[in-house]
Amino acid sequence: MTNIVNCSLSESLVPSSFKQAIVRPLLKKPSLDREVFKNYRPVSNLPFLSKVLEKVVSSRLEHHIESNNLHENLQSAYRARHSTETALLRVHHDIVSALDKNSCVVLLMLDLSAAFDVIDHKTLLERLNYSFRVSDSALSWIESYLKDRTQRVAIGTKQSDDLRLQYGVPQGSVLGPKLYCMYSKPVGEICRRHKMLYHSYADDTQAYQVIKPEGDWDDLSDRLKACLSEISDWLDDFKYAETESGQNRAHRLC
Repeated sequence: MTNIVNCSLSESLVPSSFKQAIVRPLLKKPSLDREVFKNYRPVSNLPFLSKVLEKVVSSRLEHHIESNNLHENLQSAYRARHSTETALLRVHHDIVSALDKNSCVVLLMLDLSAAFDVIDHKTLLERLNYSFRVSDSALSWIESYLKDRTQRVAIGTKQSDDLRLQYGVPQGSVLGPKLYCMYSKPVGEICRRHKMLYHSYADDTQAYQVIKPEGDWDDLSDRLKACLSEISDWLDDFKYAETESGQNRAHRLC
């Protein structure tokens, strides 16, 4: 196992057999309608050894991010000593403190649909390079990890044909969630640009603002609209970003 992992890292190559996922749809909640497809979570079952390899890379990537202070400070997902509890405590503290001072709080709760499935691989690689300083053989390994992935759906003993994945990271993988958090870092930057308080946990973001009794509600309304509009534009950029030249596209999206 050690030889396989070391060989993969030294050659910046992920074996194709490690990138073949079997998806077994799991109902999100027992009370949901089983006939509605969106009520299922597409969890990918991957080879055990592929997860061992991902764990090694995830550990090294985390060390790189921590050492260079590249984390999004207000993202609580998939980080040591950060959890749903820390996210909840932060947002709850800010809101209660504001209410104790006779202020009001406007809260927007953003949840991206099928977030892990819409990641553009080219944009992700550019963000890793420009925003997180991942380069050379490390970037080549991640490119190999994303490239030529396939999945098939299994229900009982029946399996579908293989489908090649051009976007997204597999749910159920070790590395996928961390890559998503790095991919979505611009959401926090947009909130800061519009002077919004915020906190994120994976694809769930709470953007909020305290309004003092003498505060300007019109100004807040304009900033909320502008913030949401820019987040929407950032997401829409992926629809036509392929037409732009590499470096200009990378700087704008990353």
